[in-house]
Amino acid sequence: MFVDSHCHLSFPELHGRLPQILAEMHEARVAAALCICTTLEEFPTVQALAAAHPNLWASVGVHPDTEGLAEPSEDELCRLAAQPKVIAIGETGLDYFRLNGRSIADMQWQRDRFRAHIRAARRTGLPLVIHTRSASDDTLAVLKEEGAGTEGSGIGGVFHCFTETMDVARAALDLGFHISFSGIVSFRNAADLREVARFVPLDRCLIETDSPYLAPVPYRGKTNSPAYVPHVATVLAAERGVGVDEIAQATTRNFERLFQVTVPALAAGGAP
Repeated sequence: MFVDSHCHLSFPELHGRLPQILAEMHEARVAAALCICTTLEEFPTVQALAAAHPNLWASVGVHPDTEGLAEPSEDELCRLAAQPKVIAIGETGLDYFRLNGRSIADMQWQRDRFRAHIRAARRTGLPLVIHTRSASDDTLAVLKEEGAGTEGSGIGGVFHCFTETMDVARAALDLGFHISFSGIVSFRNAADLREVARFVPLDRCLIETDSPYLAPVPYRGKTNSPAYVPHVATVLAAERGVGVDEIAQATTRNFERLFQVTVPALAAGGAP
């Protein structure tokens, strides 16, 4: 069975179709999913989804590219992380892709927000879900400054939807993080990413959809769904020369170990 380690079931493209999505997940042998929070305003919906379904979990965090909404404090993140079924802090990180005329120095607010998430993760003992885009050097630098990679730091987690270079993958692994691959790994122009997928130790790999975005081949360009995460596993299996079931089992074990949960078995004859 498979686990989607990163999806957005609270987004309007998916939220209204939840019964259908859960049924399609079951049919595709996707046993569970982590529903990712991107704003504090969204958190009640994300947490309620997880609380209502035994095979869903939630995170709490504010996406680095979010502006004009409630700003998270370390204390607020810790308070919300104590809610049932919350198993991660994030998604968080740095995103310099849309500077909109600003300099990297002007993005100090992003770096301050990232630090609040890291410190909340340390306090709660929960893994971080890291988003980094056009900002890998600063993402790694902030993590190191906050103590990631040092013994007993209490800082770990996953670089989600990984699209960075081999050097960034090595650095993330050296800091103790997992690396998660999305449908991008199936795209024709993703040869360099597939090389990274061959390199990352299997016991540090996760798979995800980041749905409703980035649907894998053969669904590229359509609305993504957690039911499509086996297609990501199929690419990893082909690149690594192993069976799809081996990828499924390994990434499910990795998810359970990283997030300290037990994935429920697939119910016979219907969705969980």
